[in-house]
Amino acid sequence: MSDESLEFALDAAHAGKRLDAALALMVKSHSRSFLTKLLKDGAILVDGRSPKASYKVRGGEKIEIEFPEPEVIEARPENIPLEILFEDADIIVVNKPPGMPAHPSSGHGCGTLVNALLGHCKDLSGINGSLRPGIVHRLDMDTSGAIVAAKNDAAHQALQDQFMARTVAKRYLALCHGSPLKDTFFADGRIGRHPVRRTEMAVLRGPDEGREAYTDFEVLQRLRPGKQPLFLVLARPKTGRTHQIRVHLAKAGYPILADEMYGKEPAWPDLGLARQALHAWKLEIAHPRTAERMCFEAPLADDIHGALLKLGGRWPA
Repeated sequence: MSDESLEFALDAAHAGKRLDAALALMVKSHSRSFLTKLLKDGAILVDGRSPKASYKVRGGEKIEIEFPEPEVIEARPENIPLEILFEDADIIVVNKPPGMPAHPSSGHGCGTLVNALLGHCKDLSGINGSLRPGIVHRLDMDTSGAIVAAKNDAAHQALQDQFMARTVAKRYLALCHGSPLKDTFFADGRIGRHPVRRTEMAVLRGPDEGREAYTDFEVLQRLRPGKQPLFLVLARPKTGRTHQIRVHLAKAGYPILADEMYGKEPAWPDLGLARQALHAWKLEIAHPRTAERMCFEAPLADDIHGALLKLGGRWPA
């Protein structure tokens, strides 16, 4: 067996699961999305045949995977339209659309925020290296909303210091399952890598496991009275752990709509949602040069806004 191929038998414990889900649990070295792409490309065989990702596992099938040659990743300028909320000589704030990764990585060598920024700006800070120029913080690929990038190293360092000192104020909007008993609640579970599903994060029990994470929540609108209850929530994360809001809400029993990783369903076609209904609404920082407090508001993405209207909700004031 070479580094470019892999052969094994599907564990009978995964019988009845979708093939892509079972593979994600058994092939820990690659993400589910990457394995799904290999399935579509015909690079994964089940008993010698090329199946769909939805194939139901029986258990014991022979799996053969041919991995492609590692791609050479470069951050190149691309002419990608940006919704710019603010820009000056030091920073640029944009409303990132859903489906756009923050920076190039394996499987996402183009079409990222960095590629778009390089196509728009002459200079970006180089503190994070050639693949993440200007990137001070990140949003998940399928999370939309306000994100700031630094145009020079001094601005980058000043913004980075603010994030580390937790003086940056972030406000997110999310559509969630359930109906909380109270209009305000919080989550403070420590977050770290899931012990089994390594592409996921989880709330960990041990006092020395994971990293501290704290999020305040406020119910803004309760939706669909008399039916399966849903609600619009405002999230105020005090820390910035990977997938923090998504993990905290799921652990509390209120998963975000159409959150494939932590929710109840990968999509909600009736509402026009094909990704987690999470939006980075407001971002408040001190300008890195003048120290003036500035608050940027990103208009709600069309898919979440449309879903909110279909549910009888309204754009929050």
